[in-house]
Amino acid sequence: MTNPFAGQADIPNREGQWAQQAEAELPTRRHREEIDRCIAHGLEAAPTINDRTLSTFARGELPHFAGERGTFLKAPFLEDVNDVADAEVAVFGAPLDAGTTYRPGTRFGPMGIRRSTNLFGTYCYELGVDLREQLNIVDIGDVVTIPANIEKSFDQISQAMAHVVSNGVFPVVLGGDHSIGFPTVRGLAPYLDGNVGIIHFDRHVDTQETDLDERMHTTPWFHATNIKNAPATNLVQIGIGGWQAPRAGVQVGRQRGSTVITVGDVERVGIEKVAEIALETAWKDAKAVYLSFDIDVIDAGFVPGTGWPEPGGLLPREALNLIRLISEPGLNGIEVVECSPPYDWAEQTALMSSRVILDSLAVMVRAGKLGKKPAALERHAWGPFAD
Repeated sequence: MTNPFAGQADIPNREGQWAQQAEAELPTRRHREEIDRCIAHGLEAAPTINDRTLSTFARGELPHFAGERGTFLKAPFLEDVNDVADAEVAVFGAPLDAGTTYRPGTRFGPMGIRRSTNLFGTYCYELGVDLREQLNIVDIGDVVTIPANIEKSFDQISQAMAHVVSNGVFPVVLGGDHSIGFPTVRGLAPYLDGNVGIIHFDRHVDTQETDLDERMHTTPWFHATNIKNAPATNLVQIGIGGWQAPRAGVQVGRQRGSTVITVGDVERVGIEKVAEIALETAWKDAKAVYLSFDIDVIDAGFVPGTGWPEPGGLLPREALNLIRLISEPGLNGIEVVECSPPYDWAEQTALMSSRVILDSLAVMVRAGKLGKKPAALERHAWGPFAD
């Protein structure tokens, strides 16, 4: 393209003028095709999204903090989410930190967790499980969230969760701050034939109604347990304690009858008894149990990359052993939240986040709760060169 302003040194903004004109001559065909492909393969956005060029799952350039094609454990990437029913487990990211009330950065959590799994193979020595060989798992990418609007982001996340579970697929959600606990349960609950119990690992209760006048990462269980088939009596919270448990949230838990187990309780009665109590409470009169794991439940010395670190949490070995015990009877979904890569060091927090998921899935495979559904579509292939 010829520069129409060449040689006109007396025009101070000649390059600026030329660039404005040059943009008008650029084609837009491929951009329009990308939008069509995003909607076709990533689903139309939630009804509350005004920009109908956006999709539910990221498949194009936007948003820039989502959609990296590196997959969880290098599992196959499923371009067209309409084919998700072929899988048994679907991993997707909820890159949201609009609900954060202290340190941001969890919008990069899905990216960081996926990248950390490059360190791992698919085989676990002590569990005797090879996920590549025994589990039909795909990565379906990230939800398109709206950083400036938490409620629209919630609608997108609920729609994404509903799409996965309505197709009979086990969801694994990579957070994101803990505000996503509400929209994930909201998307899951309508597709369950009965009540859902929630096992929640955290240093914070997250049961107050609002924080800073909004539904934030300190409020998910107030709103999730307002859902008719997700009663608070089936909510078990493990690891609670320290100096950031707002009294408004404590009052809600007391009034609604949720079960709170502190780190001191874990030390006093042991992980086997804690797991027994958690399972008995979460499964009582319930048809399903959902695991929500806030990485800050682990002592801050082991997981520095999180939004609200709290010293005195669980040791990694305690946390992983608890996860194995509560996963053995089977779960109906997993989310791991509050991994904030900008505050991480040597990927410690991301590595622990991915281990929670891997250990849970492996135990369920070993127990025969997962690993029953072979892939029907042969195009799914593992590894960095998979389609």
